[in-house]
Amino acid sequence: MTTDARTHAAGAPPGAQAVTRALRLLHCFRDNTGELTASQLARRMELSVSTAHRLARTLVAAGFLEQDEHSARYRLGPSVAELGQLSLHQRGMHRALPELDALARVTGTTADLAIRGGAHAVILVGGSVNAASGLGLRRPLHSTALGKVLLAWARPGEQELDALPPLQAHTDRTIIGLAELRAELDRVRQAGHALNDGESAYGVRTAAVPVLDAAGHAHAALAVRSTPDVITDDRLGWFVARAHACARALEVLLLPPDQRHSAADAVNPGAPAGPAS
Repeated sequence: MTTDARTHAAGAPPGAQAVTRALRLLHCFRDNTGELTASQLARRMELSVSTAHRLARTLVAAGFLEQDEHSARYRLGPSVAELGQLSLHQRGMHRALPELDALARVTGTTADLAIRGGAHAVILVGGSVNAASGLGLRRPLHSTALGKVLLAWARPGEQELDALPPLQAHTDRTIIGLAELRAELDRVRQAGHALNDGESAYGVRTAAVPVLDAAGHAHAALAVRSTPDVITDDRLGWFVARAHACARALEVLLLPPDQRHSAADAVNPGAPAGPAS
């Protein structure tokens, strides 16, 4: 039974199936996919081509998709970017841009800020995304420094590693076992930062730290990314210190006073209850 069928069978209200299908169609573009044909959308959604085309045309009319007049392929439309920009401003994430730009200049790296989005870390602002587009960049939780931070200081309800999808290998350094991931997250909490050393892509090294709330959970994750010859073992502590300083500034910018973590603890974050074993 498809997802749509399960939704309908579960007693969803009238019209819910159409809404669910429309959202699933938009989600086909989540993996930073370019343009897709109606046939490709149909295969991904397990629908007929005519149904996928009809859904896509409805979304085109609403501005959520665009159709290339020459190739007839579909791509995300301006309404998606508008909502993305609105979401950034509602979250206050746009206020982080000056601090991220300054961190990138000082360290000579790419600086990014991400939040948890299901089984992914979603980069909302920083050098890896186009701020004007309002579109985030999804990255795996288990193989990125940003993701490890979001797991290590997860909020209640997001701490169960067994709920994650199968851990996919991206390089021969990727952690793909839950026991190994739990041990890695223990090390991350103890160190106060996470490291991605060629685990998501070869030749990339990233250090990340949490932006903590008053409960000691990650409101967001902040990362600096470069290559191993820039973020060397000898200089790693310097990069982490710069990232922590930026995280403290972001804590003030992004959280109201009563929701901020103490400045003293933010320097070397403590270890609230981690992922359940």
